[in-house]
Amino acid sequence: MAQIFPRWTNKIPLAVGVTAPVVLVSVVFAIWYWFSPKFTDVGYQPEQPVPFSHKLHAGSLGLDCRYCHNTVEQAAAAALPPAGTCMNCHANLNLGDHENRIKPIKDAFAGGPPVEWIRVHMLPDYAYFNHSVHLAAGVGCSSCHGRIDQMETVFQDQPLSMSWCLDCHRDPEPNLRPRDQITNMAWGPEDAAAYDPNTDPTRTRAVAPPEHCSGCHR
Repeated sequence: MAQIFPRWTNKIPLAVGVTAPVVLVSVVFAIWYWFSPKFTDVGYQPEQPVPFSHKLHAGSLGLDCRYCHNTVEQAAAAALPPAGTCMNCHANLNLGDHENRIKPIKDAFAGGPPVEWIRVHMLPDYAYFNHSVHLAAGVGCSSCHGRIDQMETVFQDQPLSMSWCLDCHRDPEPNLRPRDQITNMAWGPEDAAAYDPNTDPTRTRAVAPPEHCSGCHR
């Protein structure tokens, strides 16, 4: 009786057995990397309705983060500044040929529609995050947001993923600093290495971030 399939088909099970694990590992790696916040979210940099430069304001001019984000130490969210905060300075400034850049802010201050800033750092609704708790513990702005003072246009510097947060919750000390340094963007690894939060006399209790689900999913 003639063979229905050619002889080479006998090697198909062996080929499948060899290639299937490679394909499976490749698919898992592709999902782990290309579907992760490190790839999809880091670097997100939307164009804002007003070309506000953090590099100028927080960097060159040295404005403290809390001047604009004035609820960050008392509330869960870091508030966006109203137009009046901007006009505290810009009412007395003349930008010359660039004055038209802040027209939406001036219009909002005069009673027009508020400036619709585009949010850069976003967490899902099922994740709870409180800015005031982290700042009270001594976590600096740059630990999560990067060197904002060097960004002409703000972008997402860290993935803000669950694993990224848990890495810090399990070992918070490298990200802790004196609470009077939380907005110091120049605080670096060498400063962190020299700082021991356990000997800081301003700390009234130990830092013990939660690692259980209900800590962030409430």
